Amino acid sequence: MLELSILGFLAEGPLHGYELKERITALSGHVRPVSDGALYPAINRLVAADKLDQRAEEGAGAAPRRMLSLTERGRADLLERLRHPKQVEITDHVRFNTVLAFLGRLPDPAEQAAVLRRRLDFLQTPASFFYRDGEPVRAEEAGDLFRQGMLRVARATGTAERAWLREAIEVLGQPS
Repeated sequence: MLELSILGFLAEGPLHGYELKERITALSGHVRPVSDGALYPAINRLVAADKLDQRAEEGAGAAPRRMLSLTERGRADLLERLRHPKQVEITDHVRFNTVLAFLGRLPDPAEQAAVLRRRLDFLQTPASFFYRDGEPVRAEEAGDLFRQGMLRVARATGTAERAWLREAIEVLGQPS
């Protein structure tokens, strides 16, 4: 997800490493903060793969800052990652939000709708945080105030997300 975020934000325009880190942190926030120990090796891998270009630029302090920009190979990789997200990027809410943040970069509405449809299909499958005899436990069956709260919030969030996905797929011109 880190590489997708790097490619996605740099598709919007060149950034310094620190600015890139701030944008990624704002996107993933407290849920999955990005460390320098993860960010800069990922940047270096993308530079080595000719997906990013970097050049030194004078900084406010003594050390030069790295200005990063997306190469054509990087743009192609971004589009491929958006067209075909991994299953975990569909099923994990935070990872899906990262895909969603950059999905508008895909030029084809049918491809955008296909990704949204995968998420909708996943959300249509009954699920719960808790199971009894192999069946998902509903909020009304939780028997615990706090678990009931978790399940009620998850149900409301899931209902809202499914409604939005259906609307977005319709706007993109694809039947849901």
